[in-house]
Amino acid sequence: MTMKIILREDVKDKGSAGDIIDVKTGFARNYLIPRDLAYKATAANTKVYEMEKVRKEKELVLKKSESEKLKTEIEKISLTAVAKVGDDGKLFGSITSQTLSDLLKEAGYDYNHRKITIAEPIKELGVFEAEVDIFQGVKATVKVWVVRE
Repeated sequence: MTMKIILREDVKDKGSAGDIIDVKTGFARNYLIPRDLAYKATAANTKVYEMEKVRKEKELVLKKSESEKLKTEIEKISLTAVAKVGDDGKLFGSITSQTLSDLLKEAGYDYNHRKITIAEPIKELGVFEAEVDIFQGVKATVKVWVVRE
């Protein structure tokens, strides 16, 4: 037996949000519906999904505009990483995205190190740039000063 459902979220190997698909009744009742991944396809639930979709789009626009404001704030700051340096000017160790995550946290911006991109680990003194992924395509570039301890 199958059941028609409306997907609320993308489900791997089944479809994208908004798709109306046929799935086995047990899969719908025991997995998709209890986890709020789908609605049973009825006229009322179709209207509910459409309203939910409009609300999500509005939230996305709001988050995107907030992210743009945050981007300009982050691009105004510069981070200073203090490191031990050998006689040849090379660092003992390197400045990584985790180090930059900690520096951003000290500046009041909490970002996971996986959202920070550096071309390669920084192993010398100087000024470098790192990219912070704020939200879906909104990326801020932050300057990093690496100075002697």
